[in-house]
Amino acid sequence: MKFPKPWHRKSRGWFVTLDGQQIKLGSEREESLERYRELIAQPAKREVPSDSLAAIVDAFLDWCQKHRSADTYEWYRYRLQRFIKLYPDMRAGNLRPYHVETWADSYSLSVTSRRNYLRSIKRCMKWAKKQGYLDSNPIADLEVPAGESKEIYVSPEEFAVVLTYVRNRPLMDLLEVIYDCGCRPQELLQVTGKHVDLANHRWVFPKSGSKGKKVSRVVYLPEKAMAITERAVMKHRDGSPLFRNVESRPWTADAVNCAFDAIQRRMGNDEMQRCGQTVSEREIAALIPALEPTRCVKGETVAKNAAELRCEAKRKLRYRKAAKLVPRYSLYALRHSWATNALTRGLDALTVAILMGHQDPSTLSKVYQHLSLNPEHMLDQAKRAVG
Repeated sequence: MKFPKPWHRKSRGWFVTLDGQQIKLGSEREESLERYRELIAQPAKREVPSDSLAAIVDAFLDWCQKHRSADTYEWYRYRLQRFIKLYPDMRAGNLRPYHVETWADSYSLSVTSRRNYLRSIKRCMKWAKKQGYLDSNPIADLEVPAGESKEIYVSPEEFAVVLTYVRNRPLMDLLEVIYDCGCRPQELLQVTGKHVDLANHRWVFPKSGSKGKKVSRVVYLPEKAMAITERAVMKHRDGSPLFRNVESRPWTADAVNCAFDAIQRRMGNDEMQRCGQTVSEREIAALIPALEPTRCVKGETVAKNAAELRCEAKRKLRYRKAAKLVPRYSLYALRHSWATNALTRGLDALTVAILMGHQDPSTLSKVYQHLSLNPEHMLDQAKRAVG
């Protein structure tokens, strides 16, 4: 791609013409050239028709940014921008379900992740029709699959084992709090000192900061969660999130996911050793051609040598094998485990639903229907029913 060259006027300095506009770069040659390099490094701006898919996605994201939470906006932004990257010039009226299916199938996704990719596009186009950007929704017939059932139950004994693979106190605090009180992951990551009611052992989120924004959300804290919260409040009184990582930065969803990946790798490596599983040289040699042959070092692209490629292939193969031997835990799995523990210990469903912040108690019967498959628990409940 050719770029217009800067030019100089004796009395006025250096200039360049970009997109038909004359831009002054500066008076001195060096600073002007630096400014020129900055300008041409910026992505070119394009005019897009108002009925283009890109324009509608931008309008939807602007609306989300104004009317939805930052997390919701980011959830849509990440997926929709990936979609537009595949179809940058498409008109919205030409969009068809197979375009969305093809896009989602181009990634290696779980059933639930694929569902979320499809949902993001369908929600955007439904909004566009409702707002009047489109006369009809071209993907109204797009079928969105049901999500996978999250049935990873972490018993107290298993949770104790998981904690032995945690390498730092901040992460251990995070896991122990959610396992002890059953809060939502986003509540755990967003709670600040202003939400903490120490006198009543609870967190209180106002309507504006609660899920659904209809009622205030109250999280009650048992002894362990309360003690950890008190320590965090003493450290962080500035109104920022209470729970921080080892670098004293607030935990993010990505950082927590990386931490769970690391736990899975450690547990999987130990399980591989117990099972006597190894990675063969044949497997390593087969994977090397599929790896990126270069890497970025201080902004420069350099070729990987044979030893680096072999090490990378071995590491990735070990992780793949390890991941098949042990479950991949998450904050949601720990929250669901809290609910399962509460129900099996005899708490009534309505109380559990209130403690979890469910507006509809029937959610429990949908999400935790796997309890009905536990014959010991169901027999106990049957005996209690008849006194």
